[in-house]
Amino acid sequence: MEHTYQYAWIIPFLPLPIPMLLGVGLLLFPTATKNLRRMWSFTSVLLLSIVMTFSVNLSIPQINSSSVYQYVWSWTINNDFSLEFGYLIDPLTSIMSILITTVGIMVLIYSDNYMSHDQGYLRFLLI
Repeated sequence: MEHTYQYAWIIPFLPLPIPMLLGVGLLLFPTATKNLRRMWSFTSVLLLSIVMTFSVNLSIPQINSSSVYQYVWSWTINNDFSLEFGYLIDPLTSIMSILITTVGIMVLIYSDNYMSHDQGYLRFLLI
């Protein structure tokens, strides 16, 4: 299970390409992007579901209350002080990750059905 913690950085970054591609598509190909708006919402829900599955997979070892800290990059100013960038996965982090991704999926599905006939639907997906 220790191998899955190496990929915990994927959780915040996996859903990001969809709004970025949607924004570029609206700038370059507005008509085609508006015609394919259901496809954009499906891929958003799919990527967020993958992130939720990954969050659940990361939280399974937390039943034993083992926390993992993995630093990604260390920046040393002088010999006495070191600033490390990384991530900590403990029981609270794993529960919050599952909660946020589950609520995000539910909001995205509800708002997709609620705003399906609205003209500003794609602007909503960008935000």
